[in-house]
Formats: sequence, C-alpha cells, structure tokens
Amino acid sequence: MSQDSINLQLEARAVTGKAVKHLRKDGKLPAVIHDHGKESVIVQGDAVEMLKAYKLAGKHHPIELTAGAKHYTAMIKVAEFEPRKNSLNHLVFNAVSAKQKVQAEVPVHPKYSEGNELSPAERAGLMVLSNTDAVMVEALASKLPDVLYYDAEKLVEVGDHVTVADIVVPDGVEIKTDASQGIASVFEPSAVAAANDAAGGDVEEAEAAAVPADQGTVEDTESTAAVETAA
Repeated sequence: MSQDSINLQLEARAVTGKAVKHLRKDGKLPAVIHDHGKESVIVQGDAVEMLKAYKLAGKHHPIELTAGAKHYTAMIKVAEFEPRKNSLNHLVFNAVSAKQKVQAEVPVHPKYSEGNELSPAERAGLMVLSNTDAVMVEALASKLPDVLYYDAEKLVEVGDHVTVADIVVPDGVEIKTDASQGIASVFEPSAVAAANDAAGGDVEEAEAAAVPADQGTVEDTESTAAVETAA
C-alpha cells in the first residue's frame, strides 16, 4: 500500500465547451471536481503535471488537490484521452471524505518466491494465462492499496488456477469482486496452440482485446464532463 502523497495545483477555469482546445494548445488541461452533491468546480491545470498525477494515482490513489483557496482530497473518476494522439484531454475528480469508504479498481499482480520472476509452472515450460488483472475494492481513501497480490507459487501443474479468493487482502480493505472469479490458470502450451489454430487467431491477443480500456476516447470531452456534472 502506498502512503505517498500526490499533490496537484489547479486553478479556476472560465473557458468551457469546444473553446478548451485553446487551453490545451497553451499547455493547460481542463478538469472538473465533483464534491458530494455540491456545485461542481470547473478547473484547469498544467497538462504535464496532471498527466504525471494520473500516471501515479490511476483511479485507486487519492490526490491532494489545491484549487484557489480550497483544498480537496479527491480521486480520478474519469480520464479522457484524444483517440488519435492518445493524449490526456480531460480529468474528472471526485472529492472524498477521510471518513467515507470509497470503491476503486485496483490492479492485481503475481507474487513470486524470493529470487524468482516466474511461477513454478512457467519455470517448467507451461503457460499461465491471466483472466483478471484488476478487482474492485472498498476502503477508506487512505487505505486503498496501489496493487494487490496473489501467490503465484500455487501455479505448478496444468489445471492449477488462482481466483479472487486467493488475493492477499490488507487490513481495512474489502474486495467487492466475486471471490470465485478466476485470475490466472495453467495450460499446456500445445493446448493453447491448438485452441489458437481452431479460433483462427491469437488467443492471448483476443483475451487482451476483451479487457475494457481504462481510458475514455471521446472527441468532445467537455460534453462528457457536462453529463458527469449533471449526474
């Protein structure tokens, strides 16, 4: 669990709608802060610093925002990207209370024994395919983990698998994803190759394509922000 504080300085924004494209040309990025049913705060900030904060925080780490004279502890709810350049276009923040539990999607990674970078199955020449790379959790914002782990040493033979129930859960964190959902399974490489041939494509690529993207790709980010604000 990361205890590092991520800080971001923002300022009030007067420009809305399609005119925000001029902000981006000046190195600024538009954003909006939702604050517990209060009127949303329309802001902007340095594009480089906001992208850096997004990369550090994702959607599971609180960010300390300063907007004018006001301070917010917030989490990124929506990150919208320009589809052609894949550049960050707009951020939507949700202010959170220190006493309020929040839900967030947290990445799940394998954990190996010391000195190893692969599971026993992979060290034996078998193949491990991932089914899930993130789970939904609930915790106080200060308790949200940056990443969760499962014991990859359990993956030894063909047929071995791990589920959400195998994740090591820190104190104060509750996993909301179904405990029976699979995370990773061991296969014989020849079986994967046969399935590949039968499907007429790449099984691993197909699995990757089935995972929802973590970023928006709308053309007009301000129109989406308006929908978020209305909600």
